[in-house]
Amino acid sequence: MELCACFPKVGSFLEVVGDVTGLSKASVLLSVAALTPILLRHARVHIKIPTTREEIRQVHQGFHAMAGIPRVIGVVDGTLIPILNPSLVDPCWIGRKHFSAINTQVVVDHEGLITDIVARREFSWSFLLGDSGYPLHSYLVTPVTNPATPAEERFNEAHTDTRTHIEWMFGRWKSRFRCIHRSSGGMRLSPAKSRGVIVVTAMLHNMAVRAGADEPPPLDKDEDSEDDDAQPPVPDARAALHQAGVQTRQELIDLFF
Repeated sequence: MELCACFPKVGSFLEVVGDVTGLSKASVLLSVAALTPILLRHARVHIKIPTTREEIRQVHQGFHAMAGIPRVIGVVDGTLIPILNPSLVDPCWIGRKHFSAINTQVVVDHEGLITDIVARREFSWSFLLGDSGYPLHSYLVTPVTNPATPAEERFNEAHTDTRTHIEWMFGRWKSRFRCIHRSSGGMRLSPAKSRGVIVVTAMLHNMAVRAGADEPPPLDKDEDSEDDDAQPPVPDARAALHQAGVQTRQELIDLFF
């Protein structure tokens, strides 16, 4: 964990680690490159969606206790992990916030554990909560864009209160591993290797949470999120999925009368 641990807000984490350990930047880079694939072999053990009835029950209860929304299996959102632009003439890594980054989609449970990265699955009776930048499905519930009733307003408030949990987790994760925070100056690794480091830091974050490690120092509000409040258009081919999501959301709204 020391390779990416909490460092002051200064330049490259490689130089900082080298100064702390007495190694050159090149040696630190080689160590990261050698260790990352070894740790990645264990990622599926430490980053996983709840599957057993008891695991699902505990997550449902944990989220319900936050703001009263039942059956939530996780909160999903994207966050920008800064990297150095791999090519000065390649704009594909430059996001709308005008810096090079990998947009990382994460699912978080009620305890702040990362349970999935780039989630693409359905969850039977459970569902995820996402902001209005996500499409509405039966397994991914978004807030009401223009609430027109008190029940819809109360549902939106509960949705927001629950969803802020993931922003809190992003802060803990990036504070614990400053190499994935924008203050590091961007990871000085290729995009492929950077993705591996991102997954490894998620795995180590979960291990730290489960072990009851000390809380990392707080960061300023995360400015690296990819929030998009615009409701995406619903293509005809996905209209049925959207309608199923409308029904699921309405059943939840009815609980807030």
